[in-house]
Amino acid sequence: MLIYGDVIDVKTLAKVVEIAPNIYWVGAVDWHRRIFDALINLPYGTSYNAYLVKGKEKTVLIDTVNPGFEEELFKKVDEVVEPKRIDYLIMNHAEPDHAGAIPKVLLNAEDAKLVATKFGVEMARVFYDVPSERVEAVRDGDVLDLGGKTLRFMEAPMLHWPETMFTFCEEDAVLFPCDFFGAHLASDKLFDDEVGELLLPEAKRYYAEIMMPFSASIKRGLDKVANLDIKMIAPSHGPIYRNPRRIMDAYEKWARGPLEHKALLIYVSMWGSTDTLAKTIAEAVSAEGVEVVPHNLVVADISHIARDLVDANAVIIGSPTLLGGAHPLATLATELVRILRPRAKLAAIFGSYGWGGGATNRIRGQLEPAGFNIVGTVEVQGPPKKEDLERAVSLGRLVARKIKERT
Repeated sequence: MLIYGDVIDVKTLAKVVEIAPNIYWVGAVDWHRRIFDALINLPYGTSYNAYLVKGKEKTVLIDTVNPGFEEELFKKVDEVVEPKRIDYLIMNHAEPDHAGAIPKVLLNAEDAKLVATKFGVEMARVFYDVPSERVEAVRDGDVLDLGGKTLRFMEAPMLHWPETMFTFCEEDAVLFPCDFFGAHLASDKLFDDEVGELLLPEAKRYYAEIMMPFSASIKRGLDKVANLDIKMIAPSHGPIYRNPRRIMDAYEKWARGPLEHKALLIYVSMWGSTDTLAKTIAEAVSAEGVEVVPHNLVVADISHIARDLVDANAVIIGSPTLLGGAHPLATLATELVRILRPRAKLAAIFGSYGWGGGATNRIRGQLEPAGFNIVGTVEVQGPPKKEDLERAVSLGRLVARKIKERT
């Protein structure tokens, strides 16, 4: 398997893959993309999966590709059917990495209709200037008969935009859920069983950053597909699942399963005092038989913090006071914790200061309005003394005890 950093044979990037009878992967692999949403690191690049479905009477393109990959998309489509022969273009999600080629597809396929939810139709107008005569709005449960292939549409709002929907090919039991069940992973291998153990950790990281803030929508999405006899899941990022239960079971665990005996410890230190407290708290948590995962914000990858939030039971945040507030790195990390809305709502805060405190209060002010239960704080002046370290040990033990009480 090739991943980023390997010597890449460009021929492997141009192949069209028939994933089911007359259903073709015609997407693009972006080996060199390193950031998403100006926030999310992509150590393995990503892919933009598009799918061509040929019925006896009609041909459909499901999703497109990121701007800049249009010609690659057209070349692949042309290996199966002339792009102008596309009858319908299905927009499961309006974000540009999936819908960015819509204008060029509709320009090439002059008679094609864009299919989207009612909300999606409006977003297609705003983002891509698609005129009303070129669109067809569908609702939950609507079907499109291609001749021997039937596509059923399922509205899936807030997974992760309000216009999102799933498309299900009934005859072949292939689910096209766009971002749901996706992963940022560039590879020359298209299927989950070919990629190996790298996939689920990357899928979990993707889930944390993209899906986790929408917990209620995740559960509704899982319930919506639970009774389908799915044989294949074809998301719009990352590998296609020939073993659908692999990713469906993972999502069930991340969304509804028990949280781990785990505390996430996030901190930054300027002159070593907060670092000393962090180590003391970590040792105290670990000594109680609870896993502790430390992240020093000077070197931490925030996407790894997000991934660890998925199943952590508690968050412990540490910061020195800087100009009357928390260190900017701690403020950013706390805001990340807040907006990602992890299921864990147990938190503790610690820090240090020179001539005036304020960091712990600032962090508390970010977390409490988001529903976090702050079980304790420790803030010390200058290098921690014996009694300060004892307070840090007590805080660590308290967090560990609260975790064990909850699980």
